[in-house]
Amino acid sequence: MTHRTIPGGEPVRVVLAGAGSMGRAWLSTIILAPDVELAGVADIDVGAARSAVADAGHPDLPVGTDAVALATAVGADAVVDATVPEAHHPVTTAALFAGLAVLGEKPVAATLAQALSLAAAAEVTGELFMVSQSRRWNPQLFALQAMAGDLGAIGTLTTEFFRAPHFGGFREEMDHPLLLDMAIHPFDSARFVLGAEPVAAYCEAYNPPWSWYAGDAAATAVFEMEGGVRYIYVGSWCSPGAETSWNGVWRVSGEKGSARWDGDTEPVLDADVQPVTRTPAPYSGIAGALQVFVDALRTGATPMGEVHENVPSLAMVEAAVRSADGGGRVLIDDVLQQAHEQALREETRADVRAALAGWTSVRHALTT
Repeated sequence: MTHRTIPGGEPVRVVLAGAGSMGRAWLSTIILAPDVELAGVADIDVGAARSAVADAGHPDLPVGTDAVALATAVGADAVVDATVPEAHHPVTTAALFAGLAVLGEKPVAATLAQALSLAAAAEVTGELFMVSQSRRWNPQLFALQAMAGDLGAIGTLTTEFFRAPHFGGFREEMDHPLLLDMAIHPFDSARFVLGAEPVAAYCEAYNPPWSWYAGDAAATAVFEMEGGVRYIYVGSWCSPGAETSWNGVWRVSGEKGSARWDGDTEPVLDADVQPVTRTPAPYSGIAGALQVFVDALRTGATPMGEVHENVPSLAMVEAAVRSADGGGRVLIDDVLQQAHEQALREETRADVRAALAGWTSVRHALTT
C-alpha cells in the first residue's frame, strides 16, 4: 500500500515508546542510526524513561508518559513502539491517526483481530506501519533464502529449536510460552525463506514433566504452505544440553539438494548446482529494520515487514495454538476470517470499521 513519505534533508525525528529492556535496545540503536534523530522517550513510568535517557548519555532528552503527545510536542515524524504487546494496538492506532509513521516491535498486536484493525488503520491514515521482525533481518537468513532459490522445487523446510532459559516472570505463567512468545520468529522467517504463505496448520503442544513453565513449553507444528511445501517446526523451551542457536537449526530440502543453517554461522549448500555469487544483505537485527523503515519513508517503497505483509506470521501462531488446544488441522483462512469478524465487532472507530468491512477477502486484503 502507498504511504506518506518524508523528504530528505533533515533526519527523521522519532520518539521511542517504551523504556524496558527492549526499549533500551532500541534507544541505543536509534542514537547510533544514520539519518535518524531521537526526539524523546515515553513510558507509562516516566522515571524509567528518565533513567533510560540518562544511562544512554542523553539526560536532557524530552520524556513523557504518552508517546503520541510527546511526539506532537517535539515535532517528531515517527514513533518506534517498544511497548508490551497489549499496548501495541492503542499506541499504534493513536500514532497513525496523529500523522505519525510507526515502527513496531513484534508481535504486531496482542491478538490477530487487533492486527487486522491496525492494517485497516494504516490504510485509512496513509501512514507507514512496519513491524520489526528482528530475526528476519539476519544476513545469514538472507543467504539461506538465496540458496533455497537454487534448489529448484522445495519439498520441506524444517526448524529445530531447543533451549532451556529460566526467564521468571510472565513467560513462565503463559499457557503457550513457546508458541506465543518465541515461535513467531521462525514462523515469520519460514515465510521469507520459502516466499510462500501459510495454508493450514497442525500442532501438538505439551509440557515435559520436568518443565518449570506452567504452560506448554514444547511443541511440534506442521504447516502446509502455498504450493504444497511443508514447514515443520520442532521446539522446546525446557531442553537443557546441546542447545541450539536462538535462531534455531534449519534445513531446506529441494529437488536439487539441500541447504543447512545452524543459526549462527553461514549456511551451507549441499546440492548439484553451481552456486550463484550474491552480494551479502546489508541489514542486520533491529538496526537493519530501522534502516529499511527510514528508507521506505524517504522513497515510498513498501518495506518487508509492512503491517499487511507481517500479519500472516501472527496468523500462523494463532492457528498453531488453536490446533494444539482443539486438535486437528486448522485452515489459515478460517483463522483470518474469524479474526476479521472479531475485529469488526470490537472496532470503535467508524472509519477503521468501514475499511475492514470493505475487505471481501482477508487474505486478498493482506497480499495486494
